[in-house]
Amino acid sequence: MRFTGTKNYVATDDLKVAVNAAITLQRPLLIKGEPGTGKTVLALEVAKALGAPMIEWHIKSTTKAHQGLYEYDAVSRLRDSQLGDERVKDIRNYIKKGKLWEAFTSEKRPVLLIDEIDKADIEFPNDLLQELDRMEFYVYETGETIKAEQRPIVMITSNNEKELPDAFLRRCFFHYIKFPDADTMRQIVDVHFPGLKGRLVAEALKIFYDIRDVPGLKKKPSTSELLDWLKLLLNEDIGPETLREQDPRKLIPPLHGALLKNEQDVHLFERLAFMARRKD
Repeated sequence: MRFTGTKNYVATDDLKVAVNAAITLQRPLLIKGEPGTGKTVLALEVAKALGAPMIEWHIKSTTKAHQGLYEYDAVSRLRDSQLGDERVKDIRNYIKKGKLWEAFTSEKRPVLLIDEIDKADIEFPNDLLQELDRMEFYVYETGETIKAEQRPIVMITSNNEKELPDAFLRRCFFHYIKFPDADTMRQIVDVHFPGLKGRLVAEALKIFYDIRDVPGLKKKPSTSELLDWLKLLLNEDIGPETLREQDPRKLIPPLHGALLKNEQDVHLFERLAFMARRKD
């Protein structure tokens, strides 16, 4: 079971090595990188490439670790008992299986994505240590132990919003997705826009990387934002000549709302444009 990439996802050699190392070691793969660099999509593509079921657990700030195991709805059971419902005789009717339970009992070895783990509170990763280590957990309400028939391929993403505990990091294989260089980005663009004119791509990439290099930028545009921008350029029939007229260090590029996502960065470019006009 090896990941060699897919036609829809440009995976660098070091990323393929990381995925396969985690599979071999049967350790969770912890993936970090800038937002929009394809961390979540990677898990989907690994599942497709390996023909494995995909189980996604998207983490929010309010998510608790036990929700990944199961949740017991005592309130509903109490209400049903008051109504004389026959379902109350079997406590299993009030247990909601979590994503880890689904992964542990899957007939085929699945890919389990724990997405944006750093959104949860600091205790969240530690609360999952034992379950991810032993691949089992105990259900107190029914007295049963849920044990993985086969270890799922666990992929965990983080946007580096907060530091993860050392004990958790020791149990993971770590990979940082570097922001794609221009050559890799051309391959990514070609996957999404096959046959796109080279001159348009070249001008768009030049502006894109120039924007990312502007000092003081609060949020650098990501790969997904570049793809959105290219889609808009094609839709509006904006050619390379129009782009070439724009100096990204001085002027805001056309359809900049796809690239600049907060008012500070827009104001920064407006100030640069104002300063450029004064010099002229």
